[in-house]
Amino acid sequence: MQQDIRKLLKDYKAENIELPLNHSSKFQDLLEKEMHQHTSKKKNFKWLSVVASVMLIICLATKFYPTKKIDAPVKNESKEISLGSISPEFETIETYYNNSISLKISELEMTDQNKEIIDGYLLKIGELTKEYKSLTKELNTNGVNDSIIDALISNLQLRLQLLKRLQKQLKRVKNLNTKQNESQIL
Repeated sequence: MQQDIRKLLKDYKAENIELPLNHSSKFQDLLEKEMHQHTSKKKNFKWLSVVASVMLIICLATKFYPTKKIDAPVKNESKEISLGSISPEFETIETYYNNSISLKISELEMTDQNKEIIDGYLLKIGELTKEYKSLTKELNTNGVNDSIIDALISNLQLRLQLLKRLQKQLKRVKNLNTKQNESQIL
């Protein structure tokens, strides 16, 4: 098919077409009509750009305008003391226990059979967490005290021990269930 079109185009001769004398004036008139229609749309964009500029100036003025709050002296509020803020060693201990507790909780697999056991342990751990928070408040009110620090560390240890005990108990329950299933199959 490409060859056929080429053969047809070889024989084709372009005709000389002359444009009318007023062709350029007609074209110019059409062009002006087209240009005038677009100018009304540009006015809308100009209006929006003016509004955007005014809004930008207002925002910058309110941001950098000095107020009494900036000039007022900043009060030094004491930071809340926690076990980790006492020393780097205590921070390491607190981080270790909190991460271990979170890991043990995330490893728990809750089923219908072990739901009651897990709920009981998590209730005890919740109570220990509340006690830990109250010990932290006591640390803030009474100051750093060896007995409070020992109580905080033993609280973390007890929570981790409870979770380890829970995991052992869940393994026993799982083993009992598998043994019962095996005996029923036989």
